[in-house]
Amino acid sequence: MNFFYEEDIEYIYNSLKNKVTKLEGKKILISGGAGFLGTYFTEVIAKFNQRIFKKPCKILIIDRFIDKSKKKNLQKNYFKFKIHDVTKEIKLKEKYDYIIHAAGIPTPSEYKIKPIQTLDVSYFGTRYLLEIAKKMRSKFIFFSSSEIYGDPDKKNIPTPESYYGNVASTGGRSAYDEGKRIGETLSYSFFEHYGIHTNCIRPFNVFGPGMLQTDYRVLPNFALNILKKKPLRVFKPGTQTRTYCYSSDAIIGFFLVFLKGRPGEIYNIGNTKPEITAVHLAGIIKKNIKRSIKINVVKYPNDYPDKEPQRRCPDLNKSKTHLGYSPKIKLVDGLRKFFDWAFINYKT
Repeated sequence: MNFFYEEDIEYIYNSLKNKVTKLEGKKILISGGAGFLGTYFTEVIAKFNQRIFKKPCKILIIDRFIDKSKKKNLQKNYFKFKIHDVTKEIKLKEKYDYIIHAAGIPTPSEYKIKPIQTLDVSYFGTRYLLEIAKKMRSKFIFFSSSEIYGDPDKKNIPTPESYYGNVASTGGRSAYDEGKRIGETLSYSFFEHYGIHTNCIRPFNVFGPGMLQTDYRVLPNFALNILKKKPLRVFKPGTQTRTYCYSSDAIIGFFLVFLKGRPGEIYNIGNTKPEITAVHLAGIIKKNIKRSIKINVVKYPNDYPDKEPQRRCPDLNKSKTHLGYSPKIKLVDGLRKFFDWAFINYKT
């Protein structure tokens, strides 16, 4: 499988090449580094090492499973791989300048049936890695989620980082949502009480090449249904809205948090527009993807968590002011690239 477009890596590289001097010669630990977004991160670092850095930035990738084909894509002298469950304590010999906790169980159908494991990754994984950051005086980045906002009221759309959230502590989504919230609380507590530079990132509906066909989120599901010549399934009533951010723009935002994030701060990363319904998204795909596509509005399947948020749209004023973050890739362009990639790489 080709995990990304080389032109996307070039786009990220060109957007960041004048901002990354802080990473030269540094050592980074990233949990979940073999996943969708972690793969982009390591590929971009590889590009910096090849073209800019005289002293390479080195990365330790920790994951429960590391695909052998991904290892082949990375230069071995820059990267190390360790198969490890982050819910278990880990001992390290080397000192790391940055620790990035990106491991998690982000798929709704999976975290509904694995609530304890989902909570363990957010609590124990975050706690163990923060203890390492405390010992090594590392900068710590926690990948949270826009899901921590729950179902915001109309007054908080677009949703700023200051919004406390409207989240249920029980139900099919609670393990993921509350897990991310406790991860943020731990991160802030280590900042406040131990002086560790921590930042939390709240991504909003990031999509792009590299998403596994077993991801079961909306766009991989749509891609698989198109390949199988099945209708696109939109869950009733179909009026729930989201904004979507193409992976390249999201990765740039993540790097800006690593490089420019202010201590103890939380940042939304995503797109402010267009905020569209699920039916509208399916319609855009039908119009722009040259395939025979039908759209069905159906009931939620039994394995899907209840209490789905009805709206999701970030306020990016803080990210723009602190980081200079401004996503540029249009939704239609990102969708075309994702589906072109998925039709080549997904298997039916």
